Amino acid sequence: MATYVQKITLSPSRDIPFNKLLLSQSNVRRIKAGVSIEELAEDIARRGLLQGLSVRPVVDGAGVETGMFEIPAGGRRYRALELLVKQKRLAKTAPVPCVIREGGIAEEDSLAENVQRAPLHPLDQFRAFLALREKGLSEEEIAAAFFVSVGVVKQRLKLASVSPVLLEVYAEDGMTLDQLMAFTVSGDHARQEQVFERLKTSYDKQPYAIRRMLTEGAVRACDKRAQFIGLEAYVEAGGTILRDLFQGDDGGWLQDVALVDRLVTEKLKAEADAVAAEGWKWVEMAPDFAYGHTYGLRQLRGETIPLSAEEEASRDALQTEYDRLSTEYAEADDLPEEVDARLGEIETAIEAFEARPITFDPLDMARAGAFVSIGHDGALRIERGYVRPEDELPVEPEAAAEDAGPHHIAAAVMRTGEAVTADAPEPEEDEGLSALSDRLMTELTAHRTLGLRQALGERPDVAFLAALHALTLKSFYHYGSDSCLELGLKSIAFSAQAPGLNDSASAAAIHARHEGWAKVLPKDSADLWQALHDWDSDSRSGLFAHVVSLSVNAVHEAWNRRPRALHHADQLARAVDLDMAAAGWRPTLDNFLSRVTKARILQAVSEAKGPRAAERIAHLKKGDMAREAEALLTETGWLPEPLRGAEPAAGEETAAQDGKTVMGEDESLEDTEDTTDIPPAVAAE
Repeated sequence: MATYVQKITLSPSRDIPFNKLLLSQSNVRRIKAGVSIEELAEDIARRGLLQGLSVRPVVDGAGVETGMFEIPAGGRRYRALELLVKQKRLAKTAPVPCVIREGGIAEEDSLAENVQRAPLHPLDQFRAFLALREKGLSEEEIAAAFFVSVGVVKQRLKLASVSPVLLEVYAEDGMTLDQLMAFTVSGDHARQEQVFERLKTSYDKQPYAIRRMLTEGAVRACDKRAQFIGLEAYVEAGGTILRDLFQGDDGGWLQDVALVDRLVTEKLKAEADAVAAEGWKWVEMAPDFAYGHTYGLRQLRGETIPLSAEEEASRDALQTEYDRLSTEYAEADDLPEEVDARLGEIETAIEAFEARPITFDPLDMARAGAFVSIGHDGALRIERGYVRPEDELPVEPEAAAEDAGPHHIAAAVMRTGEAVTADAPEPEEDEGLSALSDRLMTELTAHRTLGLRQALGERPDVAFLAALHALTLKSFYHYGSDSCLELGLKSIAFSAQAPGLNDSASAAAIHARHEGWAKVLPKDSADLWQALHDWDSDSRSGLFAHVVSLSVNAVHEAWNRRPRALHHADQLARAVDLDMAAAGWRPTLDNFLSRVTKARILQAVSEAKGPRAAERIAHLKKGDMAREAEALLTETGWLPEPLRGAEPAAGEETAAQDGKTVMGEDESLEDTEDTTDIPPAVAAE
């Protein structure tokens, strides 16, 4: 016996004039969500009404239809049509396609329309955008049609361009949208699929891990080599750049490392040839030089080219304008955009006037050279005017003796604990004046040396000046024998180089400070004493701190055990409040993580991010673990033990005794009239 299936009857549909429609209180949608009414109205104006309204006849108290219809489902479409009517873009009596419902409950209709509607899968949207692009629509046209930004369209198209294999995995919920977004970093489908296979056996499937795997071996666009050659030149030479449209990538990754190295070498060679054409004896070039590569070389002092009358007038005019704008807007909370831009332009122009080129004596250039490299910011770095010891002119013995003065005729004077006598015989009696013998000169100057020591020990101010003079000679001048003080300055260079040492923030700051002092010191070492004598105490103290800092050696060396010196380095670090994290040190693969054991890596992550973070990477191989740790430790301020501040030993006293001197005097310098006769307060251990 056949089973009877009852046929359903669909609600009738017809066009109803807009002015016969009104919103129903039975609509369950109360919260605004999704596309705005304005955007929906624009879409209807462009494409027409793609979906009709569900309406019910409005009846009076007697149950008689009034000719009006209420809308329990489709309220947003009605409001969009209402907006078009208000804008006079749609007639009040324009027919609206409607489905007329009579049975059931109005609230049930409204709820069913919203609940039963299946949202579009993101992948379908990506592919739809791609189909529109393939049919000739530009990214701007697609963005305008769907009321999204061009950037959103680019992102959707990028997602649609991922390997079809991965898109199918995403469609079957085999990966998250964030993971799919990470795969867009590379456009190589084979590479994407290779990384996905690696990901199956990896515990960490986070998006950042996918990006890291896809960009292994690439050069970051923020790398100084990439900045030096320029991204445009790299692309013109056939290079490709990996970009991440979904998060900041600092310009992306340059994939062809060999091409980067070739372009860097070619550009450096061209710059080095231009420097060599200036007349230097030699020019060395490299992307980077070791820190202290100029140690042992004498640096020439060139002459700064003065400003011409026109340049001085231009600089004065710019300074006047800058002062006027600064005064005019001194009380303003926020500078107008055009004023702020103008002040920046003026500052740049004034700095250009201050950075004057330097000329050198052609005779000096003929035995000196220059270093050409890349600065930490990607700019060309040229260090001119360095003379190697083998290229120095020989010193004439006669001239040296003549210039030395009578007190330097004796080759050796009494040093600490040893008397020196000369073998030359005493001159015979002569009626006329004759030169003093070397032996007598030695004895007399020995007495004078002791007298100088005694007198200098009573004058701390002069002793400070003499020490500053001697150390400055060692730091800034080739000949350090212009001082009678036998003070040495070591450790300007390093016995071993650490990765990135020359490009570190500390190295840049020291170099800038050294160059700043070099500009204000006299060119001739013979004029140094008088120059330092004429300086104020703050300037002398600043220079003294700089030259003394160049002698610091807190490097651990396996062949040179110095526990007391390293202990003093800890004391010095506490005295200056050294914070290596604030100084710019960060744990990276090169400087730490790839050079320690897995246990050390896990310990670092645990200390910085907690035990759970360490557990998440504990299963990885060392190379992968180190890379994951580098990402986790970024910006945490974590430091390995040798870079942390050591705690003071128990009972360790402070460096200075308040109100007391080493001699046991119980009065402060402030209570003494003549401070020059009081020994300074120094550390007592």
